[in-house]
This record gives sequence, structure tokens and C-alpha cells, in this order.
Amino acid sequence: MQELKDSLNLAKEEIAKGLKTVNPEELKHRVVQLGQLMSEPNFWDDQEKAQSISQEVAALNQIIEDWQTVQRDCDELLGLVEITNAEENPKEAQELHQMVAKFDARWKDLLTKSFLSGPYDKNDVILSIHAGTGGKDAMDFAEMLLRMYLRYAEERGFKAEILDKSEGEEVGLKSATITIKGYLAYGYLKSENGVHRLVRLSPFNSKHTRETSFAMVEVLPELKLEESPEIDHDDLRIDTYRSSSAGGQSVNKTDSAVRITHIPTNIVVQCQNERSQLQNKEQAMKILLAKLNDLRIKEAAEKIEDIRGGRVEIKWGSQIRSYVLHPYTMVKDHRTKYETSKVEEVLDGDIEGFIRSYLEMKFKAPKADLS
Repeated sequence: MQELKDSLNLAKEEIAKGLKTVNPEELKHRVVQLGQLMSEPNFWDDQEKAQSISQEVAALNQIIEDWQTVQRDCDELLGLVEITNAEENPKEAQELHQMVAKFDARWKDLLTKSFLSGPYDKNDVILSIHAGTGGKDAMDFAEMLLRMYLRYAEERGFKAEILDKSEGEEVGLKSATITIKGYLAYGYLKSENGVHRLVRLSPFNSKHTRETSFAMVEVLPELKLEESPEIDHDDLRIDTYRSSSAGGQSVNKTDSAVRITHIPTNIVVQCQNERSQLQNKEQAMKILLAKLNDLRIKEAAEKIEDIRGGRVEIKWGSQIRSYVLHPYTMVKDHRTKYETSKVEEVLDGDIEGFIRSYLEMKFKAPKADLS
């Protein structure tokens, strides 16, 4: 019982700190402000904006309720620990251990949310996966990562949609782009941006030798209209072509797929998963705007690094995470040092531990003084 008591007392202290960070009173004030907007007669004229505001209100109310609930549950569990005698009531003690374990998981998830205060953390996500060096193994790895993120989205209750997918010649994927929609989707998934490495006995050669392959994951926030950078349509080249994706006869018989090139930056995006050319163009433009915004942020960051007197090079070989299936099983994040031997569970979408450790690291990192 003492171990449970110590764990709950620590959680109680962290909850108190978290409440200061979250500031429920400020959130309530935000809900009131949004409620005033929702009461305006022309609120639903802009369906997309109205839906976004409605989702934010629901999410804010949920956060407020979750913090109030977790604080109350912690106090109640501490009370139960105080009156439970493990020797006299082993069954009750076992049930209490299970209750505390569930509470701990729920509390840690709530704590993770408190780290999400970035300018785009509330946004939906545009996530792209590109097979790197490693031939068939790399393309197979890219498909494994796609499944991992689709499973993660499903488990968290996010809505995922494949926008574009380029199959490998024999196995796996050359590349894929998906959207993941849900409150704080980008906040959670931004930790996945970077190079991922797979080490395993290759199923694609007769000797089954140990092979290393790479895949790049690019995570961008899907921008709202007011966040989007201005773009000159004269700078765009828009090409259409016949979709190769599964989407019915109407897709495959028409030039519904769209490729957009931003001439000044040579950024190329494409979408072929929707049934109409117009829908594919709209989705491709969303991807392009996200990439241009990302470029703008990186250029600003480079200027900051120049001021600091140094720059960090982003190289293909600088993996953020390794998935090792042989000669031992381990997934390790090289930024946070978080690791687990449950490789199959991770590849089945259980990446919460990696996300939480990354967000905690970024939250605790000292902020640079550039003044």
C-alpha cells in the first residue's frame, strides 16, 4: 500500500503543477468567448470555420472536465489506500492496484496534453512517408510505418485518410501521404518528424542477412485559412494525369489526379485518392500550403541559428528512432533515450510512450533568449 500511496502523492503534486500550466479559468474564459461567436446568427455561414470552433469548444470543455475529474479521483484513491489493509483484504488490494494503474495511464495522457501549447498543436496533420535507402526492405518499412500511424489514429479516435500512395515495384511503398484529423493531432504527431531506421533479418534475400533500411516521415500541420501563407497563382504549374489508385472506374478512366509545382521553390505535391479532379486539387493545395509554411519556419530558424553562431544540419543518416528486430528486439528514440522491447506493439500503433517522452523533453528544455 505504501508504494501506491507514494505514487498517488506524486501524481497529486504533478496535478497541482499541471493545473497551473493548463489554467482552467483561462480555458473557461475562452469557451465563453467562443460561445458568443456561436450565438451569432451568421455563425454557420462558414461551415468549415463553424465546425472548427464547435470542435474547439467541445475539446476545451473536455479538458476542463478531465482535470477536475483526475484531481477528484486522485484524492478518492488516496482515501481508499489509507483504509485498505492488504493482508486482511488481498482481493480489495488487488482491485485497488488495478484502479491506480488505470488512473496512472489516464493521468499521464492528460499530462501529455498540457505540453501542447504550440501555435499549430491544435491543427490536423499532413503526414508523408518516403522510403529511403534499403531497397525492398525500405519500401516494406515505409508500408509498416503507414500501418503504424493509421492504427495509432484509429486507437486515439482520429480520422485518417490516404491522399496519395505510390506502390513499390514488388513490395511496400515508395511514398504515401495521409491526413489525420482530430483535436491536437499535430501536437501529438509532430514528434514523428524525421528519419526512422529498421534493423532486421531481411525477408527479401535468400540468405536472410541482417539489413538496415531507412524511411523519412514528414509531419506538417494542416493550415486553417487565416494561417495560410499568401501565394501567387502565377507561381503554380498544375498538371493532371490518370490516377493509379484504387477508387473505382470513374477515377481510373479520367485524368482526376493532380500534381502542383510551386515554381519559385520547386516544391511538388500531388493527390490522386479523391474521385474528382477538383477534390484532388483542393487537397494538393492544402499540402502545398503546409509545405510552404514549413519552409518559411525553417528559413526563420536558420536566421536564428546564424544569430546564435551555429547551425544544425539535418542529414538523411541522422535517424530519430531505431526499430531493431535482430539480434534483439528494441525500439529506441535517439532524442529522448526512451526505449521499449515491445516492437510488435509499437508497430501496431502503440507510440504513446515515445510521444509523451518527446513532448516532456521539449516542454522542459530551456527556452533560448534571443533578445
